[in-house]
Amino acid sequence: MPEFSVVIPARNEEKFLPLTLAALERQEKMAAEVLVVDNGSRDATAEVARAWGARVLACPERGVARARQFGLLAARGEWVATTDADSRPTPQWLARLDAATPGRVGLYGPMRFCDVSPLLTHASGAGYSAFLHACRLAGKPNLAGANMAYSRQAALLAGGYPAVEAYEDVLLGQALSQLGQVSYVPGALVETSGRRLDRGLLPFLWQQVRNMTGHTRGYFRDERGPQDSTP
Repeated sequence: MPEFSVVIPARNEEKFLPLTLAALERQEKMAAEVLVVDNGSRDATAEVARAWGARVLACPERGVARARQFGLLAARGEWVATTDADSRPTPQWLARLDAATPGRVGLYGPMRFCDVSPLLTHASGAGYSAFLHACRLAGKPNLAGANMAYSRQAALLAGGYPAVEAYEDVLLGQALSQLGQVSYVPGALVETSGRRLDRGLLPFLWQQVRNMTGHTRGYFRDERGPQDSTP
């Protein structure tokens, strides 16, 4: 089975990053390396990452797509798995992805919000799974940076992440699907911070609609950092 490099882009994430790194320490299958791409943090993100034993990369160009690409190019594993600095992969995450690698070039799994009400946690997971199913039926897999994995060789062949403000993860996933099989892995669950709802549910949903239609300008606010992806 292939070795995995886990890449985490981060900007000003000293508060949330320890929870992500702790979740990676609890994996049934351990990553060969964990790379935290520091995208110009003004807090102790880099120090926190090093304290947890992660390999820290300083990405000089701002933007989540550039940070993800920086991590892809630096990764040493045959496969790259990505998550966000405020997300928590469940213990089976890498093991389930690993088992699904044969014959595939890309993989992705379910997500749901955490640190919100139980009702919203359940609803977000069910709603996102239904959305992913609809995308699969339409022949347009929707891979999110908080929970995706891919063959490093295939990703490089596809050109890596395009230099866009947002939606770079979905675009790479679609490019990978042109090269080989991209599959959904139901058991590879990642929980992600409910802070994405801090402006309210309707604004959050509207931003996702805008993203899907190519209107990504202004998606990230500087104080939150470029690593945020959406479930």
